[in-house]
Amino acid sequence: MMLSVKNLKIAYGGIQAVKGINLEVAQGELVTLIGSNGAGKTTTMKALTGSLPLQSGEIEFMGQSVTGRGAWDLVAQGLAMVPEGRGVFTRMTILENLQMGAYSVTNSDAKSQIAEDIDRAFTTFPRLKERKNQLAGTMSGGEQQMLAMARALMSRPKMLLLDEPSMGLSPLMVEKIFDVVRTVRSQGVTVLLVEQNAKLALQIADRAYVMESGLMTMSGQAKDLLHDPRVRAAYLGE
Repeated sequence: MMLSVKNLKIAYGGIQAVKGINLEVAQGELVTLIGSNGAGKTTTMKALTGSLPLQSGEIEFMGQSVTGRGAWDLVAQGLAMVPEGRGVFTRMTILENLQMGAYSVTNSDAKSQIAEDIDRAFTTFPRLKERKNQLAGTMSGGEQQMLAMARALMSRPKMLLLDEPSMGLSPLMVEKIFDVVRTVRSQGVTVLLVEQNAKLALQIADRAYVMESGLMTMSGQAKDLLHDPRVRAAYLGE
């Protein structure tokens, strides 16, 4: 199992945000986590990437315990996240943002690897190439989302965590972002996707978890949950 989460609990002050969840993602899988606002999805993602302390529980990545490890350490081990709200460096150019994404690349041929990965990013996202010297803060939301994804991929992650990649984007841009998610997955990167557009997420995922009020209430094959009347009523507006 590439990622294994056991009895994860997270509290903010006196509020129990995540109440003892279990989650698994196998190598090569695309797993989605759906649920309403405030269910605890983003809190879970932050805990998995070391940017939020756990109350209790265990996180294993590639067979090793990573509980309590810092985000910088996890990126070097192959776990990268595209955060909710994109989090680009607004006062840096697109090119500089991509270079920042490769900060953990320290091998002997780092320079050529980074140049190669920047080329790949520009092939995947031609719009970024056209604007490579533009400040990231001056781009549209969709362009910033492309940049956040391209920046995360610069570390050559084994597993990519995506938190609400379609939030606030036009339907056309959402389509483009989901095409990239499919491409990344086809290149062998394991993906854990938190997404408000439950229908789209369930259509591209292998498996899915449904989270409500800090608990996992359902899980199974994504195609089965897509046709489950409870999921359709609660999350697909039917």
